[in-house]
Order: sequence, then C-alpha cells, then structure tokens
Amino acid sequence: MDSNSLYYSLDLVAGSGYTLNAEQRAALQTSLVILKKNYKFNRVLFWGKILGIKGDYFIAQGKGEDEMKDRKNLYSFNCMDWFLLPPATDSMIEEVSKAAKGRFMGDPSYEYEHVETRRRGEGDEAVEEELVIKVNEERRLAVTIHQIDEEVSVVPRGAFIKSPHGLVQTNRSFDGLSHSEAEKLGNFLHFTEPKNLKKKSILDMADLNPSVDFLDPLSDDIPKGSWSLQFECCSNVCVIRSLLWLGLTFFHVPMTPQHGYIYMGDGSKNLDLPFML
Repeated sequence: MDSNSLYYSLDLVAGSGYTLNAEQRAALQTSLVILKKNYKFNRVLFWGKILGIKGDYFIAQGKGEDEMKDRKNLYSFNCMDWFLLPPATDSMIEEVSKAAKGRFMGDPSYEYEHVETRRRGEGDEAVEEELVIKVNEERRLAVTIHQIDEEVSVVPRGAFIKSPHGLVQTNRSFDGLSHSEAEKLGNFLHFTEPKNLKKKSILDMADLNPSVDFLDPLSDDIPKGSWSLQFECCSNVCVIRSLLWLGLTFFHVPMTPQHGYIYMGDGSKNLDLPFML
C-alpha cells in the first residue's frame, strides 16, 4: 500500500485483525519519506510484516520507472532503520526451498542447514558424499517476498497501463472500478509477468485491450476458490483475501483510485489449500 495514504489504507484492511500500533505508524510516516528521497524511488509502498519468533520484519518496497520490473525490497525491525534485501535469483530460490523450514526466527544472520547424501559410482565402488546446504534468513526473507509478489500481488483492472515500449506505469486516468465490476474476481489482476495470457485463443484475445489487459486475472487461478472477495465498511470497500498465502489482504474503494495490498503473516504458504476446498 502506498506510503502517502498509509493511515487511511491500514484502517481499511484492519478487518483481518492485523494492524500497526500508533508508534509504528508514526515511525513509518516519517521514515518512508526519507527512504524515498535517499534511494531516489518514484514511490514507496509499505509491503507488510513477516512475523518471527524473536522479532518481526517490517517490509517496504521502492518502485522505479517501471512499476513491475524496477522494484527493491527493504526490511526493518523498528520501522526507522532500513536494510536493502538482495534480489531473489533462481539458485537462491532453490537453496531456500531445500534448507529453510519452519517459522522465521527474526534474526537475519540465522543460518538454516540441510544435508543431502549423494551416491557416486556403481556397485562396490560407490561412495556416499554428504552435501551441506546453508542459507541465512536474509536470503530466505528475500525469496519469500519474491514468491508472495509472484503469486498473490493484486491490482484492479485499469490501474496500470503498458506502453508500446513495454514500460508499465500507473494509469493517472484510473478512477476505480464500479460496484458491479468490483464484485467480479475477473476484474482483479496478478501484478506479475503473465503466464496464462499467451495460452488464450485468438478469439479470446480479440476482446482484450493490450495496454490494459496485459496481466492474468484472478478468476483463472487454479484451484478455484483460492480467493475470498467481500465488501466491508458498509459495502464501501472491496476486500480480497488470499487463502494460499494467509495474511495477504487487498482492498479497493470502488469509484476511487484507492487500492493496495498488505501481507501480515508468518511467511508460510498454505500447501493444504487444495484439500480444504
């Protein structure tokens, strides 16, 4: 959610039971402005909070010229001092998936270990080797944020436009979805590189606007039922919650450009979802 409307936005997603205290809000209101100036971001978002055993990670996300590709993640323990996270690579994602298990500790230097036994040779000459994979919690944090953004980051249709050169930017003429449009899950899109769009037939593509419909809608997600759409605050706010990453809450105020999402959870994916539906 945008740092410029942080106070207002936090109240709209408070129905999930997750919020920040007055001290944290005041600290964020100041530090995110300084963060934007120091790193020369176009805008700064408060991404959310990942809960740890010893301490919690507060996450901020800075956006550059391209809203989808130019983004950097930072974390803090006190909402004042921010530390830059490394970008998640394929090798890093593989290491984290093997080694990191359980809850976050709340210590970036904490190391997770995983021992793999590999067999070399055949028959009597076969030799077993132990391979130790180590990964620290800072790398796990970067990978978790990347995975949540890839799988469940949400924007309303029309909030972002894609130029002929491939640049994705905020749509300044976006006035929000109508109440009837906000009731349909198909009018909300994944804010990441599309995966299902290229699989659509020519007939389906004929009705799409390439500058607006360049993302995958939530209605195409598998399994069906992995999203909960509700209207709250006297039906004035559309709230969507992810059942795959519990703690991800998106909000949109119909007929206004106000929208955003926040994640407040323990950073674990709900792998039992297909069996719960």
